[in-house]
Amino acid sequence: MKLENYEVHLPSYSIGDKIYDKIGPVCESYGKTVLVIGGRKALTAAYDKIAAHVAKTNLEIIGTEIYGENCTYQTVERLRALLLYQQADMVFGVGGGKALDTVKCLCIPDDKPVFSFPTIASNCAATTSVSIMYNEDGTFLRPHFFVRPVMHTFIDTEILAKAPSQYMWAGIGDTYAKYYEAMISSRGERLEHFTALGVEVSRMCRDPLLIYGARALADHRQGLCTYEVEQVALAIVVTTGIASIFLTKDFTPDYNSGLAHAIFYALTRYPILEERHLHGEVVGFGILIALLADGQEAEFEKIYQLNRSIGLPTRLADIEITPEQWDACLDVIPSMSDVSHYPYPVTRQMLEGAMAVLEERAVGGQ
Repeated sequence: MKLENYEVHLPSYSIGDKIYDKIGPVCESYGKTVLVIGGRKALTAAYDKIAAHVAKTNLEIIGTEIYGENCTYQTVERLRALLLYQQADMVFGVGGGKALDTVKCLCIPDDKPVFSFPTIASNCAATTSVSIMYNEDGTFLRPHFFVRPVMHTFIDTEILAKAPSQYMWAGIGDTYAKYYEAMISSRGERLEHFTALGVEVSRMCRDPLLIYGARALADHRQGLCTYEVEQVALAIVVTTGIASIFLTKDFTPDYNSGLAHAIFYALTRYPILEERHLHGEVVGFGILIALLADGQEAEFEKIYQLNRSIGLPTRLADIEITPEQWDACLDVIPSMSDVSHYPYPVTRQMLEGAMAVLEERAVGGQ
């Protein structure tokens, strides 16, 4: 079947330790008044630097707002009702995944210009055209897709280098997952041009992490922004975002997710996951299960050794989930939307077998 009349909007971004100098040249054509929305810690880390650079432009910050606690539709509507939001010509979203997903869901449907300022290198929310929406109780609801990403992403490497290293650590797991989930979900299909591009781009979500991941994390823990840190940050924030845009269209199957994400979302029923663990941390663990279930022993070994070298989970106990809790999810995971487009049915038996192999490996201490 020939597809017609589709469009692809790719992210525009700047990266560097003085990149906020570009705020004026990039943003001034969209208006004058700016509302800054972000996470509490993120605003503490970045607001003063953003404000200092805005002061050198024709822009005016008319207010700041803490986005909330989670990316929910209720949070979005609360922000939409703010007078400051209605008065602002544009919004600067500052923070991590949930803060940036919230401002995207707020602004893009309203066609209000929105710019992202990631303060941690943990995910690709700063550059994607999707928001991951949650229920008010913190459980996963659904992805909300948009026709385009934010207008521009400002990646300040100085701010990223000062962020808690646990976010880059978890971001590594979320990023290599993109490659494996895209490769498996697209297997054996005749792909449209944009999907084939997305699958090929996704390889760059894995390769730099295998090469630079351990060194980048060690450097980041010292507050350094070395070449290795920058390469890993680009893979996490930018490459994964580009792959995501190519891999997700509302008129084609979703090649953007897979078994690792299904495992994560099924496990969000347990509060300890949100309270004590990060998204990418759990997704990185899920990839080990996905590779074993898919029979990719060589790739499993690469990721298992990478996880061990940087302390990402390699057994169920590492994410504080009991065998009984895992068993309770085994009939849920196969029905998750993330595996609705997979080259084979995911079954309880498949998941049980993969986990048995993984746990046996952990007991052996290898």
